[in-house]
Amino acid sequence: MAAPAPPTITTHDLTYTFQDRSNGISNISLDLPAGSRTLLIGANGAGKTTLLRLLAGKRLAPRGSISLAGVDPFTSGLEGVTYLGLEWVLNAIVRTDIGVDELLRSVGGDHYPDRRDELVSVLDIDTAWRMHAVSDGERRRVQLAMGLIRPWTVLLLDEITVDLDVWSRSQFLGFLRRETEQRVCTVVYATHILDNLAGWPTHLVHMHLGTVKEWGKADVMLKRLDEEQAKGEALGEKGNSRLGELVLRWLRDDLRERGPRSQHTRGPEGWSYLQRGIGGYGFEPKGPPA
Repeated sequence: MAAPAPPTITTHDLTYTFQDRSNGISNISLDLPAGSRTLLIGANGAGKTTLLRLLAGKRLAPRGSISLAGVDPFTSGLEGVTYLGLEWVLNAIVRTDIGVDELLRSVGGDHYPDRRDELVSVLDIDTAWRMHAVSDGERRRVQLAMGLIRPWTVLLLDEITVDLDVWSRSQFLGFLRRETEQRVCTVVYATHILDNLAGWPTHLVHMHLGTVKEWGKADVMLKRLDEEQAKGEALGEKGNSRLGELVLRWLRDDLRERGPRSQHTRGPEGWSYLQRGIGGYGFEPKGPPA
């Protein structure tokens, strides 16, 4: 039997159009190597969720525009791709009177006892918890353990650490780093929370209005920032990491490029449609009310 292909992630001129014919993302070409930890960076509505859902095979992309480990995730249902996003977070079962052990067993915990025990320790989970009686942060830690017990080769994360405290997020990110260093696996993580991320990503992808403005190795982009700071061109905000400084600069420039919101019109569901015709990122339009 041939060895499995390494979990690279590539897109070629990837474009997705919503049902109302507004553009979700446009002309995205990426080449993320196996073992990489990529941060998707962009303001709300930049297209990060749409991109992740396409990579996860949850939406149909044009043929030949996406390849995960050499296959199309939509048509082939690639084994080992794990996507943790809004739908997963809102799963109602984790708010019922059910125990942690029952939940972990339901997702294969008994088949992967070492991973289960490591995640319980890393995320500081009490297996005696009843899920209806815990805090949002504790519930999120259990959900993360549930999502990561089965070994994955490609992990796609859409802002799923928002309820975690600083320590739990640090431990979680450390676990993901070890995974990519000890196994052949790849992570793409969309987030607005930058604490504990200094030195974590190997690659950065800067998205704006459904397009990728720039992407590449994190150390190369941060080196460029250092050069700009030496010329007095960076923001110069105190208390930010170099990564935080770079992200602030990107978002500031994006805001200037977008212009005031008075240039927008409102769609039937209340989201914004830019005059240039790009809008509706991150969810499917439902059409005008009856």
